[in-house]
Amino acid sequence: MKTPIFLFLLIPCIMSAQYQLTADSQRQPGVPVGKVTKYTWHSTVYNNYREYYVYVPAQYKADQPAALMIFQDGHTYVDTTNSWRVPVVFDNLIQRGEMPLTIGLFITPGHISEDMPENRFRASNRANEYDEMDDTYVSMLLNELIPELKKTLNISDDRKMHAICGLSSGAICAFTAAWQRPDYFHKVLSHIGSFTNIRGGHNYPFIIRKNSKKDIKIFMQDGSNDLDNIFGNWFISNQQMEAALKFKGYEVKSEWGTGGHDGEHGGSILPESLRWLWSDVVKK
Repeated sequence: MKTPIFLFLLIPCIMSAQYQLTADSQRQPGVPVGKVTKYTWHSTVYNNYREYYVYVPAQYKADQPAALMIFQDGHTYVDTTNSWRVPVVFDNLIQRGEMPLTIGLFITPGHISEDMPENRFRASNRANEYDEMDDTYVSMLLNELIPELKKTLNISDDRKMHAICGLSSGAICAFTAAWQRPDYFHKVLSHIGSFTNIRGGHNYPFIIRKNSKKDIKIFMQDGSNDLDNIFGNWFISNQQMEAALKFKGYEVKSEWGTGGHDGEHGGSILPESLRWLWSDVVKK
């Protein structure tokens, strides 16, 4: 059994002077508020438990297929008091037509029992799910959780209406999901991605260069004060990823800052990241 690796993330609720939230990340008068519902799921793929949250926009109609965006470490992205505030950003951008009507699926890492640790980043199976580079995790998404959503929600079958996002190990997990199944996932949003030697992720730049180009659109964010430890240098690794993606002609956009292994920079630019990611499906 592989030993779990915990990379402790500080996702601050108070923004630094350098990275500030814009109006897009704040509640705005007259903007309809989507509904967030929490569930628990037992995965037969991993034989473990996880919490997940589903965001449904206020404008959702059952007869109109919606886009889908999946977030790893969903407990932090769904929080409306920290740097991310995804439901608030979704509400604002959807209302203005700057991203499509989108269902949000926020998934926490798997744990050995239903008694989750207080810090969800310490869930027992996080590294086994997020840092592995095979198709096990994406198979869980496609065979378990997405079909569960589709029992009650009308989700588009168009791959360009499917996005996946994560931070740190959740970011490499998001990229792996799209890399393994580009037939389903077209868009990737990577925050402070762990493209380092935890479970071989440092090989991705070379794998990308040597393989045929896949139809994946990716936005990458990281900072020069990200981690630098025995697994590698996170900032350099992200830049190597970008270089490989550009070499193969991928549609990639990056925002490099000076932040650390936290959500301040990524949270502050989340609205513009989403606008760019969904720009190819939003009607001008």
